[in-house]
Amino acid sequence: MRALLQRVSRAEVREADDVLGSIGEGLVVLLGVGAHDAPPTADALARKVVDLRMFADEAGKTNRSLLEIDGEMLVVSQFTLYADTRRGRRPGFTPAAPPEVAEPIYERFCSAVESTGLVVARGRFGAEMFVELVNEGPFTIWLDTDESR
Repeated sequence: MRALLQRVSRAEVREADDVLGSIGEGLVVLLGVGAHDAPPTADALARKVVDLRMFADEAGKTNRSLLEIDGEMLVVSQFTLYADTRRGRRPGFTPAAPPEVAEPIYERFCSAVESTGLVVARGRFGAEMFVELVNEGPFTIWLDTDESR
C-alpha cells in the first residue's frame, strides 16, 4: 500500500457540490492499494499512521502522534499513487489493485483507524473528487509498505 500523509489544520473532500467529509486538525491520507496487497497490510499501515509522531509538543518538536492530539483523519482513495511513468508520456496503472480488490482494503484501513477512537472522514471510493486542505508546515510524508519491510 502507498499513503501520502499531509498534516493539516483543516481539510474537506467534495464530489461536485456535495461535501463528502471534512476534518479539523489532523491528517489527510491519500491511500493507494497495490495489486499484491492483502487486508492485514491495511491494519499494520493504519497502526503506523496513527502512531507516527507528526505533531508538535509544547517545545515545538514533532513528538506527538495523531492519537496523542486526538486529531482527525480524512482518507481519500488514490489509485494514481501507483502510476508507472517509466515509459512514454501516459502513466500506466496496472500496479494498482482493481477496484473490487482495493475498495475492501481501503475500507479496512479506515475501520482500523476508527477502532482507535479517532474520527475518520472519507471520500467516495472511485469517484472524481475535489480535495481542499491547509497543509501545516508544510509537513508531508510518503509511506510505502513494500519499502518498509
